[in-house]
Amino acid sequence: MVTSVSPVGLADRAANEVSFTTSLGFPKKLERILSDPRVALAYHTRDHGFANHSHYVLAQGRAEVDLQPPAQRLAELMEASEPFLGRTRRGRVWDWLLREYHQNRVFVDVHPERVAVWPDLSASGRPTVTGASWPGHPAEQEPPKNGTAPRTPVAKLARQIDALPHRLLAYQGADGHPVILPVTVTGHDETGLRLAASPGLLPPGGRRAGFLAHRFQPQCVGLAMRTLTGWLTVEDGQALYAPHTSAGMTAPPSRTVTTVANGLLAKQGLRRARRDGTTARLRELAARNQARGPEEQSDDAD
Repeated sequence: MVTSVSPVGLADRAANEVSFTTSLGFPKKLERILSDPRVALAYHTRDHGFANHSHYVLAQGRAEVDLQPPAQRLAELMEASEPFLGRTRRGRVWDWLLREYHQNRVFVDVHPERVAVWPDLSASGRPTVTGASWPGHPAEQEPPKNGTAPRTPVAKLARQIDALPHRLLAYQGADGHPVILPVTVTGHDETGLRLAASPGLLPPGGRRAGFLAHRFQPQCVGLAMRTLTGWLTVEDGQALYAPHTSAGMTAPPSRTVTTVANGLLAKQGLRRARRDGTTARLRELAARNQARGPEEQSDDAD
């Protein structure tokens, strides 16, 4: 799976740590991370940010999930996010509306084991790799029992993706860490989406892969996202992506409407997570990960 996050500059070089946050009201990504803490963060766009370079950066490492951060860390997050997302709404009504969204934040702290940097955002050229050496392309995977053909209408997906300028493809690398790469959609037919990437990036053969297309405006308003799972086939340098599942969302280009929606969704999601046992399950997974070493976690995930 590949999805978009807003890191809002959360990084600690001394601790070898880059972070992002989410809400307990949106628990699905947390369950995936706690089940397999090998993750990757791709810094693939500089739109509406403050970075003064155009490198494509892929940080692969192991994630730790802080389900109950202290009040000081939450306050520091609010301060760090305002240059990117705008001043936090305050007042009796706003405080009630955003209570769960702000106070039930979860930090995902990623400790990079490998950082690959390409000279530009298309990930062309030779990357500079810091940390563990790049393991090369992974072996092919066995096709799924239900076949590799598309399971959702390709033409409709192509129309939805057309308005979303940022496109990323993710697959499991040879050492188990996700590899996330920028791609372009060059065409489509009933067999899937035709993809192109910088030479040498896509592994030959067939495998499961995630696809993300998204867009956003300043302060992360006007969000739109389409997340796919499917089957990637690369033969003779040609890449075909057959989508199996599709999920998406579109938010109006209004910060007020987006803020209200975030608050209400976080309230509803947190209540549902408590009611169906998701919150307790997340805490159980987090406690189990803390009690085991990284090697044990990797063995379970493999």
